[in-house]
Amino acid sequence: METRIKRMDHEIIYGIVEPGSRVLDLGCGEGDLLYLLAKEKNVKAQGVELDESAIYKCVEKGLSVFHGDIDSGLKDYPDKSFDYVILNQSMQEVKKVDFVIEEALRVGSRVIVGFPNFAYWRARMRLFFKGKTPVTRSLPYRWYNTPNLHFLSISDFKGFCREKGIAIEAEHYLGKRSRVRLLPNLFALNAVFVVTSDSKN
Repeated sequence: METRIKRMDHEIIYGIVEPGSRVLDLGCGEGDLLYLLAKEKNVKAQGVELDESAIYKCVEKGLSVFHGDIDSGLKDYPDKSFDYVILNQSMQEVKKVDFVIEEALRVGSRVIVGFPNFAYWRARMRLFFKGKTPVTRSLPYRWYNTPNLHFLSISDFKGFCREKGIAIEAEHYLGKRSRVRLLPNLFALNAVFVVTSDSKN
């Protein structure tokens, strides 16, 4: 692959998505990941984004991105109209998490979920010793300007999947520079999961 991928979560997702797939990226931001997938893997790429300035950046990249709030659902999309729905670094910012994931599982055969791990050891130490809301590499905002509405850990998400009957097909844990294989809930900065509805299997 000629293109150098700067972010580890993008590298993981790039490795998951099959060439030529139909991909919907929810909360696609400025479209860096979607552009990479479209250019290098020839995916049929589509995005949904709320921030208008980010949408302009996507359009400059030649991407098809719609202005929309994913909390409102995906009613314009038929069941299983995408091979992959991506929710990377956006799930913790939505108001109705279970509804958004339910909708993503409805329209996509697989859903790729990526999020920062609030239980990372540095975050725990800052909260324990300083009594302050953690600020880490993957959670860089202060309490008053963070876009995150939900602070979840890897264990939280796995428990959520069990409770909702969501099958975890693959899980990837990311540190600063490499993957984390030991005690990910403690040592991983970010996680990327591939999930499907149990009824699919």
